[in-house]
Amino acid sequence: MDGDVIRAALDQELSRFGDHAIDASMTLIALDESAESVMIAALSERDWDVVVIGGGIRKPEPLLPLFEQVVNLVRRHARKAAIAFNTSGGDSVEAAKRWL
Repeated sequence: MDGDVIRAALDQELSRFGDHAIDASMTLIALDESAESVMIAALSERDWDVVVIGGGIRKPEPLLPLFEQVVNLVRRHARKAAIAFNTSGGDSVEAAKRWL
């Protein structure tokens, strides 16, 4: 998949949060040793109401250990946040709204 196309779609979805008056941010992680520190920094940035974990991490079977790591980091570093799952990059707003 084209990284620029994916990034444009994610940016469009992030702007949809603003259309719904939801203050949101998005964190993209590299599939390397930096993933954990990047996630901890993002989760510790503020008190989150909900964290949406995307299908790009959740769906590919080879990424199962990373998915587990993400869920556990959310539990540890954003304890008050609900955890939501989108079905695609285009319905993250709806996933978040289920818990807001």
